[in-house]
Amino acid sequence: MKKYPFWKMMMDYSIVISTVIILLPLLILLLLLASLDTGFPGIFTQKRIGRNAKLFTIYKFRTLSPKTFEKSTIGNLMRRTKLDELPQLFNILKGDMSLVGPRPDIPGYYDKLEGKNRLILFLKPGITSEAGIKYRNEEQILSEQKNPLQYNDGVLFPDKVRMNLDYYHNLSFKNDIVILLKTLLTLRT
Repeated sequence: MKKYPFWKMMMDYSIVISTVIILLPLLILLLLLASLDTGFPGIFTQKRIGRNAKLFTIYKFRTLSPKTFEKSTIGNLMRRTKLDELPQLFNILKGDMSLVGPRPDIPGYYDKLEGKNRLILFLKPGITSEAGIKYRNEEQILSEQKNPLQYNDGVLFPDKVRMNLDYYHNLSFKNDIVILLKTLLTLRT
């Protein structure tokens, strides 16, 4: 897959433009709350690995207190409900991300893949994915491990790679719709 599927781009832009228009008051409110809670501006940015292993800047609402580097009260709520991820809608509008695709990771993981695993890099990172749904409580899973980094590198990341390769090989409009619906259902639980 050299060229990005046109249907995927059209789906992303049509859904995201509508969503941003509908959610604009909520986005402004969350930005104000995050700014009051963690300092201005209430946006967190970080370099992540994107399509073709190119770095891009991801946006999230800031959830950590700048003084203690612990989750603030509002930040904890935003992380639990995934509201901190909403600014990634603008990453989609910029063309850095897609609604569905491998969750973007920090350098040192996807950019280091070898062999057939590098096929994942032909995909734009997404807000949601089968792996994202399965590991939606990743922070909690890792906090329960004796060695979180070792568990991530030896168990979680290889499973995510396997799931993302399966997504790559079965990329279709229908699969994207199914993943989006599953995501909406998991947000309710």
